[in-house]
Amino acid sequence: MLKLYCEQYDFTPLQNAFGETVEKSCPLSAEIVIVDGEEIQSLNKKTRNVDRVTDVLSYPSLENIKGKALKAKDYPADLDDEGNLFIGSIAICKERAQSQAEEYGHSFEREINYLAAHGVLHLLGYDHMQEDEKAEMREKEEYILNKINLGRQ
Repeated sequence: MLKLYCEQYDFTPLQNAFGETVEKSCPLSAEIVIVDGEEIQSLNKKTRNVDRVTDVLSYPSLENIKGKALKAKDYPADLDDEGNLFIGSIAICKERAQSQAEEYGHSFEREINYLAAHGVLHLLGYDHMQEDEKAEMREKEEYILNKINLGRQ
């Protein structure tokens, strides 16, 4: 199971869709914050030295975990009081999610869940810098979104 903690939006369907995508010995958890353009630009500048608005930023707490079984015993310092393994934080720009939903001709719900899924995959070690990595990541994103009926029409 994956627990997504977000005060501004309910990601319950998405967290359930991630259930079987990662081999793990304990539940995983991540934090998602929904921010405005100014805040995500500030985060982007501070953490990546890129002074512009972006749609999503991911901050993994674990390194080199892509495709690996995640075992609680291997990460004792990253377990919370409930025994969840914290994999990191995600910031999503609500304004960009809204404008991208309009641009791509789909719902805000699909876009914000896509950005959250994209962010979680980054937390799990996936990237899209090379074409083969990008294809792998897109396939996983679509698989997860299809599980919650938010796939491409």
